[in-house]
Amino acid sequence: MGIVFCIGMLAVGAILTLAVDMNTDVVNLDVVGLVLMAVGLIGLSVYVSIFKRRKTQPPSPAAPVMVEEERHHLG
Repeated sequence: MGIVFCIGMLAVGAILTLAVDMNTDVVNLDVVGLVLMAVGLIGLSVYVSIFKRRKTQPPSPAAPVMVEEERHHLG
């Protein structure tokens, strides 16, 4: 899931839970909103943790540079 999709799920879930005041006999919209917010929050936390791991740190300028030389012996 992408970050936009996760934030969208959080927004839709919050709207269903907090702003919609419609009662139905089939579906409880408060529970659906809470589930959407929970899934969006879990997806967002997983996305952020994976994104943190993918970020690589460049070597520091004080790190020694390794140069590998190839020597060919003709003989």
